[in-house]
Amino acid sequence: MRSLRFISAEALVSHPQVAQQNLDGVAHNLYPLLFKASYLLEQAEVIRVLLEHWPLEEFRLSALLGPRSEAPEDLRDRTCRACLEACVQGLADHVLRAGGPRRLRVADLTGVRDMQAQQCPCGRALGRWGRTELLARTCCRLQAESPGARRPVWVLADLFVTEGNFEVVVQALGPAGPAPLRVHCLSFRADSLGPSQLLQVLRLAGPGELRRLEVVHNVRLHAGHVQQLLAQVGFPQLASLTLPAKAFDAPPTSASTPDGEDHLLTSIAWELSQMSQLTELSVAFSTLTGKIPKLLGPLRTPLRTLDLANCSLNHADMAFLADCTHATHLEVLDLSGHSLFGLFPSTFFRLLSRAAQTLRVLTLEECSIEDGHVSMLILALSPCRELSELRFLGNPLPAQALRRLFMALCELPKLRYVEFPVPKDCYPEGTAYPQDELAMSKFDQQKYDVIAEDLRAVLLRAGRGDIQVCTPLFGSFDPDIQETSNELGAFLLRAFKAALENFSRALEQME
Repeated sequence: MRSLRFISAEALVSHPQVAQQNLDGVAHNLYPLLFKASYLLEQAEVIRVLLEHWPLEEFRLSALLGPRSEAPEDLRDRTCRACLEACVQGLADHVLRAGGPRRLRVADLTGVRDMQAQQCPCGRALGRWGRTELLARTCCRLQAESPGARRPVWVLADLFVTEGNFEVVVQALGPAGPAPLRVHCLSFRADSLGPSQLLQVLRLAGPGELRRLEVVHNVRLHAGHVQQLLAQVGFPQLASLTLPAKAFDAPPTSASTPDGEDHLLTSIAWELSQMSQLTELSVAFSTLTGKIPKLLGPLRTPLRTLDLANCSLNHADMAFLADCTHATHLEVLDLSGHSLFGLFPSTFFRLLSRAAQTLRVLTLEECSIEDGHVSMLILALSPCRELSELRFLGNPLPAQALRRLFMALCELPKLRYVEFPVPKDCYPEGTAYPQDELAMSKFDQQKYDVIAEDLRAVLLRAGRGDIQVCTPLFGSFDPDIQETSNELGAFLLRAFKAALENFSRALEQME
């Protein structure tokens, strides 16, 4: 329940002119309350003025928007464009304001969550890429406008850099002169960049204190680039690392060594072992056949999150996973794209039994799980009492098998979310798996709706209406991809054009 003080704050900020005129008479410890009330009611004008006159040493967005005793609402999933733009504009006004003491030292803009549906009145979101560009452009403008004699304000931010905002981010991170706002990066996501651009911007981003690094999709890296990135830049505080597809492929000009050793992999593994905080690793869509022991064996700390989707694992890899220290600490595991019950049934069972005490999220998409495997899957999942999310899209399971599985899932007390495949019964007879996007979309929608309703009824009869189930055919919502889809599309078209030109030149040379 909201306190009387928060209700009073709402009443005040509901009249922006009155709030601005009386701000000098407001006690400093009420500023956080006024800020949350302004954010809740989307009073951008008041937010900007509050930031301009912020009287405290710290401004931490996540803490201000999170649940408090006086205002229990959690507003961290509201990335409201008007409010966030007002925050950054207010910071700029703050550092440019002449006269009087300035106490603000740190502005932490991290901790907000990008959601598919915005709950703010305007309904307009400012995603991570937009927040990065806004902050970078503001920093560049201030570098040109401010004399820079006063102490700078450190701004903690989660950055998302692509080719579209690369230049302005580089300028913001590496100012040539005084910088009233100094960006301090805790989380970094890169897409649509070349390897040299990635190295350049990461060196400027303060890699010594970076906690999360995501290099995704259209950043074309091979093992040589990864080794160079880890060895030359260095990430001693990194807790989470995501590498793009084919990141462990050999460089085009590399030659096999006489001893048959993969020295690049050995070097990469050594660099990872120096990261004493690393607990999350995602290397999906890299060919790692027989390489998992060498890659994960040297790590100093047990992994809590591990994504090995479509990595072409073999028996030695699975045996290592089942028996290693990481297994008993895993909370999030993705083994999509592997025929687990066809190739590694006993090893997979052993892996889940060892991970059962900690495992919260399990993804098994396109794992060739068929009707005859459901009993084994139920047996493997039964000890996983902490499991809260299960995803197994793309598996050729008929309705009856799904029904048996759902009855078993009712016994998992903490399960809250399930992504299940379109039942095999809904596709034409003889449909091949794994499916491409076109084949995946050609199913009997009416039949699917009937089966899906029956599966939900299974949950309801067992008193498990708290489990949300769905079939997102083309994957879950990704706010970063959604926000930069136009730029990524243009990048792919340019890459396709370059590939065609190279192919044409090769043909000409052959002739």
